[in-house]
Amino acid sequence: MKTNDPIYLDYNATTPLLPEVVDAMLPYLREHFGNPSSGHVYGRRARDAVARAREQVAALLMVDPGELLFTSGGTEANNLAIRGIADGRAGPGRIVTTVIEHPATERPCAWLEAHGWTVIRLGVDETGRVRMDDAGAAIVPNTALVTVMHANNETGVLQPISELADLSHRAGALLHTDAAQSIGKVPVRPRELGVDLLSLAGHKLYAPKGVGALYVKQNTALVPFLRGAGHERGLRPGTENVAAIVGLGVACQAAARDLESLAARLQDLCDLLWRRLAAAVPGLALNGHPTQRLPNTLNVRLPRASGTAILAAAPELAASTGSACHAGHETASAVILAMGVAPADAVGSLRLTLGRGTTRDDVIRAADLLAATWRHVAA
Repeated sequence: MKTNDPIYLDYNATTPLLPEVVDAMLPYLREHFGNPSSGHVYGRRARDAVARAREQVAALLMVDPGELLFTSGGTEANNLAIRGIADGRAGPGRIVTTVIEHPATERPCAWLEAHGWTVIRLGVDETGRVRMDDAGAAIVPNTALVTVMHANNETGVLQPISELADLSHRAGALLHTDAAQSIGKVPVRPRELGVDLLSLAGHKLYAPKGVGALYVKQNTALVPFLRGAGHERGLRPGTENVAAIVGLGVACQAAARDLESLAARLQDLCDLLWRRLAAAVPGLALNGHPTQRLPNTLNVRLPRASGTAILAAAPELAASTGSACHAGHETASAVILAMGVAPADAVGSLRLTLGRGTTRDDVIRAADLLAATWRHVAA
């Protein structure tokens, strides 16, 4: 980022490439151009690079490399998980999900619903976590799949995935989780979580856009929804994006190396941001669980002001809201509304997400800027 660029606090939207990721990718954008399916030396070089990347991703997740499929990103991974399980059924069944899912999960579920499936959407409590009593009532023996995100992209709230996996398996259902936001920020181990399928997206952890992966537990039956050649065990046809896959592997290697120290640093900075904002903005509120959330994510609610208006008046800061604006009318984030926040209050929400490049000075300047802008907008 250039020195005169805005302070970037939108790492949950996307991350820059790590220099080591770029360095690893460059040979596969220049000289190593072979098709991994080719039998000659050019193909073997590419094929070996894909295999090495698969091992690096597997090492981060502590799974077998053979349980990983490379995709074009988190959206495709989610679609493959959801449609792949559904299409393997003899007919429409039951899916349990939540009201706070990313569209990459919600829309495949809605498509299945329009084609005869029963889709149950669980609500959340005031902290943004699934109510386990409701989950227990919804996950019944005819359920085919439960799909619940590991961490919410807006609030960073972590869901009780292990408990949901236990409920699912007791009912004979499979459990899929979208872990795009949590990979590289907190430990994510599919076997410890007990999940059957898990999605990740490269651009959320300092790898390129356009690459992701799906963990598929051994012996989990999955039907491909793309038709083509036999790439990725026949479950995801299409010639592999070798350079991007290499980048994803190196990014996962860096995430494994730095996970503990990075999480601690980002948590300290996030706590500082909260304290400084709370001291300067009377009535500031937290959206989400006070502890069960990602260490880099702070979603706050500023009183008597629109989050969109605050960001528009503070071009020195790059952050986001979950709101949508149509024809001059602002609609509050569905995620924040689902937590029971009144619409008039919810529109004051801001998502502030930190990353590897965030400094203490960035946090202090951002807090002071937001407080000053709020005083002007709310006056």
